[in-house]
Amino acid sequence: MALVVYWYDFICFGIVVAAYIGSLWILWRKEGASRCDDNTIYESLLAAQADGDGFVRATHKAHVGSNQLWSSCWKRVHPGCLLLTRFLSFVAMAVFLSWDILDWDASIFIYYTEWTFTLVMVYFALGTVISAYGCWVYTKGHPSANGVRYEILKRYMEENIITNGMTYREKETKGNIKLQSHYVEEEIQQRAGFWGYLMQTVYQTCGGAVLLTDIVFWCVIVPFLSDAHLGLNTLIACMHTLNAVFLLLDTALNSLLLNYHLALQPFPWFRIAYFIQWSCLYCVFQWVIHACGFTWWPYPFLELDTPWAPLWYFVLALVHIPCYGLYVLIVEAKNSILPTLFPRAFIRSY
Repeated sequence: MALVVYWYDFICFGIVVAAYIGSLWILWRKEGASRCDDNTIYESLLAAQADGDGFVRATHKAHVGSNQLWSSCWKRVHPGCLLLTRFLSFVAMAVFLSWDILDWDASIFIYYTEWTFTLVMVYFALGTVISAYGCWVYTKGHPSANGVRYEILKRYMEENIITNGMTYREKETKGNIKLQSHYVEEEIQQRAGFWGYLMQTVYQTCGGAVLLTDIVFWCVIVPFLSDAHLGLNTLIACMHTLNAVFLLLDTALNSLLLNYHLALQPFPWFRIAYFIQWSCLYCVFQWVIHACGFTWWPYPFLELDTPWAPLWYFVLALVHIPCYGLYVLIVEAKNSILPTLFPRAFIRSY
């Protein structure tokens, strides 16, 4: 056995286990509560389906309509543009991952970089398939999601009255207003479903994991911890750059996180739980392979045979917050700055 356990290692185990259990609790509280009830009011015309009273309720919190998965946040951008960027991103990343496999064989996969790189590829693979479906829907003559959303919001703001086949009811509950629309039920009835939810979750996990990977690599490993395994070369530099570039490009184009519900954050903080779980799984993976005879640690700060290990593990746990928070700020900046700079081109989130 290559893994020798000391008393202070149990503190490291406790930190990871506590983080994982805490993230499960957060998801149980938040994801389990992501449903419309009478105490949660939305001021939105984007509805999903009728309730028992025959009126249309707003889409569940933290869920997006299926059209948002393949449409762009820019008014005149064809869904094919998003399909092209997602497909090319997937292909480019597949090339670099294949190059990495040829250089290092299966040992690509003992690094957090390769785990995250593969996760981003999964996101672009899902996005490519869903975007292809969206292009098929678009070519069938259905109105684009952008056009539908824009017209709905414009029609409400300008008219705010009852028109052909379109009924509204305002209802006050605890000082808030719920606007409901049968017209929207007909236009945008499908929810994201399992694949859409998976795509959102992977996307939000990638946001934090990519920043953690690249920041640690460029700010810690390259200046202080470079060695034969972690040295800087063209392949490694590209893998720690293109993952962020492609993800940010997709963020600039997609409409996944447009905040149509005033009660919904565009990049919800509780989804950091998935990011934490991803890192916890990697730590457990490292412990398992070392218990099975693996002899060296891919990252020195994960080593368990030093009294400083609990401190390193605690710091790494805390680092997840600013990494995820930075991507939250990027998304919020997109939704606040771009509508001001390009008021006629960017679809506002409210």
